[in-house]
Amino acid sequence: MEYHLTLPLTEEERSRLRAGDLVYLSGTVYTARDAGHARLTALLDEGKELPFPLRDAAVYYVGPTPEKPGEIIGSAGPTTSGRMDPYTPRLLDLGLKVIIGKGKRNRAVQEALIRNKALYFAALGGAGALIADCITAAETICWEDLGCEALRKLTIKELPLTLVLDTVGGNLYESGPAAYLASEQQG
Repeated sequence: MEYHLTLPLTEEERSRLRAGDLVYLSGTVYTARDAGHARLTALLDEGKELPFPLRDAAVYYVGPTPEKPGEIIGSAGPTTSGRMDPYTPRLLDLGLKVIIGKGKRNRAVQEALIRNKALYFAALGGAGALIADCITAAETICWEDLGCEALRKLTIKELPLTLVLDTVGGNLYESGPAAYLASEQQG
């Protein structure tokens, strides 16, 4: 199925989506990669407030390149999501509802997505310049010392994503290859 949705997604919207759906997503997302996740976790460990509201939020695993004059942002392709696996279940349990990146996730992340009725989308790797065209505003909100890994607030419009892990355990990285192999055997 194909959907055009705006963040934050309601529980009803999240629950009807299935692995393999194409979603054109608009709204606010926050960026965080490895170093940002480590700092977010440190803040939580210290009982401090996070730099953005986690409840119902969306996080995109990206470290954009510097923007050129007249651009909002540089190339903004996804980074490998597995590096955030040690941090992700905790953030999901605290209210994060949408994560965007590329690549497989571990069992703990998959279980946390189901438990929290949250979603994991894949952005097209290697298409950072095209993805940047879907970003209509970008603001660094903290940790400028991290360079490309600084936390940013992005406004996105019609960002094309594929749902990989859904709220009921659907996993496109498992079902997709299986469906392809089955079709090859039949045809």
